[in-house]
Amino acid sequence: MPSTDPNNTSKNDDLLAELRAKTAELAKSVKGKDEPKKRTLEVESDESNDPDSADEMAVKQSVTHAPQGKATEPSKNHAVEMVRSKLSRLYAKEPDAGVEAERVEELNRQRSPHQEFMHNLTNSGKSLADIQTQWHEYYTNLPDNEKHVVWKEFYSMQQHTSEYAKSQMQKPKLPARSKMASVIDSIAIPRKSKPDNRSVVDVKAELIDRVNAGGKLKPIHHFKSLLFGLGLASVVGMIITFTFFNEVFVAPFISPSQNVSATPIIGNSGDVGPESKIIIPKINVEVPVVFELGSIEEDDIQDALEDGVVHYATTPNPGEIGNSVIVGHSSNNILNAGKYKFAFVLLNRLENEDIFYVQRGGVRYTYKIYKTEIVQPTEVSVLDTQERANTITLITCDPPGTSINRLIITAEQIDPDPASNSASTAPPLEDINGANEEEALPSNAPSLWSRIWPF
Repeated sequence: MPSTDPNNTSKNDDLLAELRAKTAELAKSVKGKDEPKKRTLEVESDESNDPDSADEMAVKQSVTHAPQGKATEPSKNHAVEMVRSKLSRLYAKEPDAGVEAERVEELNRQRSPHQEFMHNLTNSGKSLADIQTQWHEYYTNLPDNEKHVVWKEFYSMQQHTSEYAKSQMQKPKLPARSKMASVIDSIAIPRKSKPDNRSVVDVKAELIDRVNAGGKLKPIHHFKSLLFGLGLASVVGMIITFTFFNEVFVAPFISPSQNVSATPIIGNSGDVGPESKIIIPKINVEVPVVFELGSIEEDDIQDALEDGVVHYATTPNPGEIGNSVIVGHSSNNILNAGKYKFAFVLLNRLENEDIFYVQRGGVRYTYKIYKTEIVQPTEVSVLDTQERANTITLITCDPPGTSINRLIITAEQIDPDPASNSASTAPPLEDINGANEEEALPSNAPSLWSRIWPF
């Protein structure tokens, strides 16, 4: 039965008008006086291979082309049925509205107390902010097991979607959320913090209050803080001082060697090797002597002192007439190179009548101390010939670890017989590097600080 809806009637009239126009054009195209032929106009789906085309109604209307160009009006019911057929196929998979309503009503009848509270709150007409606030208070007052129930109900409700929503979930576009689900999403998890609306002045005041422990700090607390700062600064200062000037602190605890017997060795008893060295039994010293350096410049002497103690180039050798001079370190920075940086650190323990030995060229020379003194670094006269003809002078810095003064130990040769000594073989002054710059006695090596900051 055709629809009585005015809107549908208007649409059908438009469709029929379009059909009349097309048949009129067909009638005009017919030529001759013969009886008008009957033609059939078929309106079918363009997709002939579509499985749904079997369900589509084809509209076939016989149109008689009269000489006057008029056509017989097709039935209105056929077009209406075609539209209805298309709509039925589009919504074939949707459940009946009545069934949907029954499902919703069934769900509403089965609401839990929490869902009922949320339902009433959502439909109360209040603003979203008020709804969030009341739900937050309600949720936070629940015990832990009830909070777990709320979450289970939420996820269960999300699974009861309509058939249409489930089909939409298979597409890239996500389905629209219900108003209630959106509200639950926004308020289900209680907020743990609120926006900080404090001013900069308030924040600053709070920080100061925390630093002062809310005004509860007493003078003893400030005193302890001061002690901690001073203690930390002292430790750092000691570490820095020891790093740069450790020769001053280490020197009193150094014993150069434990391998030398304290028993004096008088004369050339025993085998004497070819190596050059000095032996001082009283302070357990036995170190190499560097002869024939050929320079008295400070840098050259400091380099040679890394290999032992050094014979001063402008003085005679042992076994020759005159005053032979040997210089050595009393202390040196432990970070500097060399194995003999503490060779003469205990030289100040020697006294008159003490014995020591110098070996050179397979001969051991024995000396007895007769004079000790401390002089200024500029007292270069101690390098000259002394009041006795065959002597040797040991020079080192004093106090150990500094270069303030020089300790001078002078001893006379007692073996072999000094009468057999030869003349000095020291090279001419012009052949010795730095001989014209002899203004101070050799010193300890520069400290680590002076190496880093030489100014």
